[in-house]
Amino acid sequence: MSALRELVCGVDEAGRGPLAGPVYAAAVILDPGKAIAGLADSKQLTARRRRVLAREIQAQATAWAIASASVEEIDALNILQASLLAMRRAVERLAVRPQQVLVDGLHCPRLDMTVRAVVKGDATIAAISAASILAKVARDDEMLALHRQHPQYGFDRHKGYPTAAHLLALRTHGACAAHRRSFAPVRALLESRER
Repeated sequence: MSALRELVCGVDEAGRGPLAGPVYAAAVILDPGKAIAGLADSKQLTARRRRVLAREIQAQATAWAIASASVEEIDALNILQASLLAMRRAVERLAVRPQQVLVDGLHCPRLDMTVRAVVKGDATIAAISAASILAKVARDDEMLALHRQHPQYGFDRHKGYPTAAHLLALRTHGACAAHRRSFAPVRALLESRER
């Protein structure tokens, strides 16, 4: 590896919109000598393709790390701050320190290195695409685990997003420990049951 080459890390999160489960973030430093074909915004890929690419990213990247912020942290901080916290944790877990961090979206976590937000970075910058894939696969795995604990909500299908089926399950069964109390549909349900 050339000592002159700047190590650039891509960062993205998964799970800001759902009503349940942690928010995940990943940080990836790709090896320019090991190109990974097919990197794209994780939302544009099938679950099977994401899983194949995730294994390849983990095998080929110079460094990668995944972190999360819990439902309790989301409710205490708000989803944006919890997402930034998960991002910071992911970067700090990297085995190799990057010189520059490129983050998908509009907001950057606080880090003691150069950080830049890139709108639609998950579709245009390979390292951010790789991070989006790792974060999405890790979060989906977490939601499958939560489904095994709480099968009545269908987390295996909607991954916690506010689908009609999820909202019906919430009204039928109430909220479980995995639900984000600060999110409006969950909060409204809990308040209606307190009356």
